[in-house]
Order: sequence, then C-alpha cells, then structure tokens
Amino acid sequence: MSRNLITVSALLATVSSAALAGGIERNAPTTRILFEEGRYLEFSASSVNPTLSGSGGDATAIGGPPNAAPNGTGDLLESYFTLGAGYKADINENLSYAIIIDEPHGVDTNYPTVAGSIYSGVVATLDARQLSAILSYDVNDNVKVYGGLRAESVKAQADLPFIGAAAGGYSINASSDTSFGYMAGVAYSRPEIALRVALTYYSDIDHVLPTSETIPLLGTTNDTVDIKTPQSVNLEFQSGVAEDTLVFGSIRWVDWSEFAITPTLYSSPGVTGRPLVDYEKDWTTYTLGVGRRFNDQWSGAFQISHEPATDVLPLTTLGPVDGRTAYTLAGTYTMDKVKITTGLSYVDLGGTANLVDTSFDGGDAIAIGVRVGYSF
Repeated sequence: MSRNLITVSALLATVSSAALAGGIERNAPTTRILFEEGRYLEFSASSVNPTLSGSGGDATAIGGPPNAAPNGTGDLLESYFTLGAGYKADINENLSYAIIIDEPHGVDTNYPTVAGSIYSGVVATLDARQLSAILSYDVNDNVKVYGGLRAESVKAQADLPFIGAAAGGYSINASSDTSFGYMAGVAYSRPEIALRVALTYYSDIDHVLPTSETIPLLGTTNDTVDIKTPQSVNLEFQSGVAEDTLVFGSIRWVDWSEFAITPTLYSSPGVTGRPLVDYEKDWTTYTLGVGRRFNDQWSGAFQISHEPATDVLPLTTLGPVDGRTAYTLAGTYTMDKVKITTGLSYVDLGGTANLVDTSFDGGDAIAIGVRVGYSF
C-alpha cells in the first residue's frame, strides 16, 4: 500500500479540523508523523474563510433594545491562517522522536458596524501556539507506544461595547501565559495491508493569564483569569481494502464542558454574573474517508467529517457555532523524496442562539491546506 495514500489522508484531517471545530479548536492533533520512515521534515499551512451572521434577539435583560439586531449582525467571523511544522527521526531500531509545532486553538471574531445592532464593534481574538516533543518505542513489529510533553502559550483580547453600555462598554486584555501538558498513546499496525489503529490521550493544560478589564465609568480591574484548554482522546484508524485503495477515519472526543473563561469584572453580579465563554457539553467529531493511488506520482482522497450539535442554548456571542459537517478533497504528488499534498474543504456550520436569543444560522466556511514533506 502506497505511503502517498497515508499522507493524503492525513492532510484531509488537518484541513477539515482547521475549519471551526468544536469550541475554539483549530487543529486536531494526529500521531501520523510517528509512522514516517527514517528522518522526515514537513511544513503545513491552512487558510480558512468562514461566513456567519445573526439576526433578532431581545437585549432588554442587559439594558439593550427589544430587537438586538433588527438589520442583522453582519458577517462576524474573520478569515484566518494557520501554520505547522514537524520533524521525526530515529534514535535506534526501536526508538524514535518527533517535534511538532502547531496552532491548536484560536478565535477571530469581528462584528461589523450595522445600524441598530448592539453587536457593532464586538471584537475577540485568542491565539494559541503549541510545541510538542514526543518519544515513541516499537514494542515489536506491530505495536508502538508513545508519549511526550506539550508546551502551549495562550493570549486573548475582547471588546464588547454592549456589555455595560451605559458605563462605556467592556474590554479585556489577557496577556500571554505558557503552560505544560502531556500526551500518551498506543498503536497497532500491519504495514503489509496498511492497517493502523492508534489511541491517544491528550491532557488538559491549565493557564493563568494576567488580565486588565475595563468599563470606563467603573474603572479598570487587574487580576488573572484561569483558562484550561481541554483534555481529549483520539482514535485514528486506517486499512487497505483493495490494491491501491485505503479507508481511513477517526473519532475525537474533547472535554469542552470543562472549558470556561470567567474574568473577574465581567462575571461579577453587577455586570453579567456569568462566564465570558463556556460550554455545557462536550463535542465528538467523526471522520470517514477513502484514498486511492492513481500511479506512482499521484494519489487522491475524499473525506466527510461530522460533529453533531449539542443543542445546548445559549452559546457564546464570540463564536456561535454548534456542530459542523465538512467535505474535503485532497491530492498528493510525489517527486523523489518530496511529497506535496493540497486539500480543499467545504464546511457547513451548525446554527445556534446566544444569551439574548439572537439566532446564528446558515454559516459555512471554505478551507484550503497544503503540506510539503521531505524524507531524508
């Protein structure tokens, strides 16, 4: 079974997960690089262009108008770009290591100015960078165990003019914090039929970010906010089903019900009395795809990824998406030791409503990704 098929199936997962997965996730982790032969270096990039708008709602409970967005909110999700890199090498016949750099989480929300909309000027960003160092050991020809450390840095900022509007609106700046977690897993493989099953656990990572919150008439509150990026479990699988044909997929569970951002001033009883961002239920993402090698240079694959909606209301104004379905097509070209893979994904975003019952429906996204790998 050609390794080109394995490469193209891996990019499919990267491109589809980059397009607004559950919570604030942007890139789902994968152990694929541990199975590359010899020394291997790769670089990847994804560009995501989402579209989402809302309408209606009753903001009287927070001192606003009875119609929160009579002319709609306008498109609230910004396009974004993610980068990644990885390096894998063998230490001896049984032991190898990998270094991975990625952007696991992120938020880019920017509500435009729309007449009558309380959301005009609402802005939120969250940036996360992660460095993972993984060690793997081949127990025998079929079983591999692996584990490693993860260092993640997170920073965030938000402006919400409609919160405390009579006092000048609310803003928060959360400075960067770097904290550590771990991952561990086991894989079973039979290379002669391209069979591989990998089960991996990723720990949560606790962050304490210094914050500065401001409502002009109330002044500025300097404190800290705890952000725990959630634990998760990945089950990845693949198998050859015919000559030059591969079936692959994954099941990913993320513990988003344990995630919350609760700044001191924002959550105080006199302001909102609730977290800035939280989720009541977890998300589970299912993927299934098929890959085909056309010749020694070209391979292609198609994948469907589905994340069922939680149907829990309300969801945060800063990322009002509940569930998604992604359709992804990718191709790989191999030239000597270089593999170039590109992918295109269309994502249908699930609708929801926020605290004041503004409805967000009909969103979608287009994602484009590329990965260049070099074996040496």
